[in-house]
Order: sequence, then structure tokens, then C-alpha cells
Amino acid sequence: MPAVNFYFQLHQPLRIKKYRVFDIARDHNYFNDCSESNLNNKRVLSRVVKKCYLPASRLILGLLNRYPQFRVSFSFSGILLEQLEKNFPEVIDLFKRIVRTKQVEVLGETYYHSLAFLYSRDEFKKQVKLHQEKIKKLFNQKPKTFGNTELIYNNELAKTVENLGYAAVLAEGADKVLEWRSPNYIYKPEGTKKIRLLLRNYRLSDDISFRFSERYWTEFPLTAPKFASWIAASPGDVVNLFMDYETFGEHQWPETGIFEFLKRLPQEILKHKNCYFVTSLEAIKKLKPVASLDVPDFISWADIDRDTSAWLGNAMQRDAISKLYQLESEVLNSRDSSLIEDWRRLQTSDHFYYMCTKWFADGDVHKYFNPYNSPYDAFISFMNVYQDLNWRIKSAQRSKNNKK
Repeated sequence: MPAVNFYFQLHQPLRIKKYRVFDIARDHNYFNDCSESNLNNKRVLSRVVKKCYLPASRLILGLLNRYPQFRVSFSFSGILLEQLEKNFPEVIDLFKRIVRTKQVEVLGETYYHSLAFLYSRDEFKKQVKLHQEKIKKLFNQKPKTFGNTELIYNNELAKTVENLGYAAVLAEGADKVLEWRSPNYIYKPEGTKKIRLLLRNYRLSDDISFRFSERYWTEFPLTAPKFASWIAASPGDVVNLFMDYETFGEHQWPETGIFEFLKRLPQEILKHKNCYFVTSLEAIKKLKPVASLDVPDFISWADIDRDTSAWLGNAMQRDAISKLYQLESEVLNSRDSSLIEDWRRLQTSDHFYYMCTKWFADGDVHKYFNPYNSPYDAFISFMNVYQDLNWRIKSAQRSKNNKK
């Protein structure tokens, strides 16, 4: 009797502007907020709000009210929530109404949608706490399920978030980890005590996220009755459908029929008596783990490699991020709130994603959010910003010493 677990990730970064070497020590506004570019942060978010966040959320609110059995889960990066509060408070209000239905779970993640777990466990824990506080303030929920940035996961992550009080953690149902096993079960992370692991069914998730409008796909067109029948026929206990929220209206445009598909899907799934909806937390309360799952190496839901190479696959990316985290102690010791905030905003994973030089199948749905002409342009702007950040640190230290 497969349960259906819908999880939507919402995140938009503060993109770095084309920061020149001549700007170092002169311009400390790093983010693309004031330019005339169509990839100005506010303009990008405005587009996503109009095409996805408002229409999709109104639709989901209607579905939640119409079908008391319907369940969904959301994960909001803190950096997105800040932008919405400032520029689009009506979206925040709409999500508050959605959460108040009590059919919705809000997940925990890193506030800045960062790769902090890979470089600084202390910083990771601070960002998780900041995110918890934000979710409590806005939605009056304390997250009990954790979805790390881009579902980056391994055994150590599960142990860490268990110690932080989480009951469940999400990960990609990668074939190289599962081998002969199915993602449609609850697992116990290797080396943990009580936390439970839910794995993304990437085939069914990607049927919606990436293949929905693909006319050369053998299953085109994908209809709600057809998809519901696939779920009903799936072996296992729970089908985890995890995807970017921008799937609805942005990655898959309204003209593809994606909203009509979403509108019909709950009723079509509920027509199958063996199917029901759960949030992640409800799933682990209803269902027992079938086995332990050992994931010693990092996996993610990014591209066909399902690893961290989308952000750390080349020397530019590794150099940029390692230099940034090397500033940690100096930044925090400065006690300069503006400096700390900028340093944390620079940790957002998208900055390193824009430096990616490898080809991958799902790149096309992200490229129109990329403000750079090439990965090398992204790297140059980032490193110029890094140099200015370093200059500010030294300047703050000199000022502090002069006061002694």
C-alpha cells in the first residue's frame, strides 16, 4: 500500500554581480540588486513569483482544502525567505495559509543553502539553528525532517542532524547506493540510533520535473491518471516525489499543462484504494525501516552523477570555496555583523554551481537563472569579491588594533 510523499524545495540565491578588480576596496555591495540586467535578483524572483510561487501555491492551497487527505512538504532556504519578506510579502502570507491547514510539513535545511557541512561543521550547525529560528518565527513549526542543500548526504550527515534533534533526513535514491534495493522504503542510516532515511524516487520525480514536456519521450503526454497508475503499481511502502517547486510554471511552463496535471493528480491518486498521502514525518511514524543503508561517500540529487561535482568538480570551484571557508575564524572574530552576513551569503551553493564546466542533462532548466556568460566569469567575479572581503577583514583588524 504505497504512501505518496510530495516534497518541494524553494530557493533563489542572491547572485553576485559582475564584480571587477577595480571594485576591490571601493565597492562592498556584492550582489546583483541594482543593475538593469534581467538577471537582477529582484527581477528573477519576480519572474519566479509570478510564474510559479503564486499560481502553484494558490492551486495547492485549493487542493489541501478540497482533499483533507492531501499532504505536501516544503523546504524554504532562509535566503529566499528574506527576499520574499522584503519584496513579495504576499507570497509569505500565502504560504502561512498553506501551513495553517495542518496538512503541511516544513523541513529544516541550512539557512544560506550552503555546502557548509563539507567544510565547517560548526558553521553548518549555526546555519541550521538560524533556519530553525526563521521557520519557527514565520510558520510556527519546529522542523523535524532535514533536507540538506541539494540533498547532499552521507552517513556523517545523518549522525549530525540526529544529534541536532531531527527525526528524519532526506536523500537521493541513487542507484550506486541502493544497488538492488528500492527507494520506496524507509531506511535506517548506518551508525545512527533513531533517525530515519527517506529516499527520492528519482525516476518518478524526474518524470514530472524534466520529462513532462519532452515530446520525444515515449510516455508523452504524461497525464494524471497515467502517473497515478504508475504510483499505485509501484512496489514498496512509500513513493517519495522530491523536486524543485519551480517545476510548476517555471521549468515546466503553464502551456505544457503542468498546472492542470497537478490539479488533477490528488484525486487520481486517491482513486486507487491502496494509495494515501503522507508528509515525511508521518511516513516515519506509520512505516518501519526495512534495513540499514550505508552511504559513506557524499551523494546528491544533482545531474546524472548524483554527487558533489556540480559544485566542486573543477579546480576553480574547489579553490573558491576553500578560500572562502579559510576566512571563517577571522570573519567571526571580527564581530562585524555586515561582514559575517556577506561571508555567509557567499557560501550559497549557486555561486559555485555557476562555475561548473561539465555537461549535465538537467543544466538547461537552470541556465536562465545564471547571470554569467561563462563559468570563468563567475569565478572571476567571486574571487574579486573574495579579495574585497579579505581587504575588509584586514581593515577591521587594523582599526581594532589602533583603538588599543
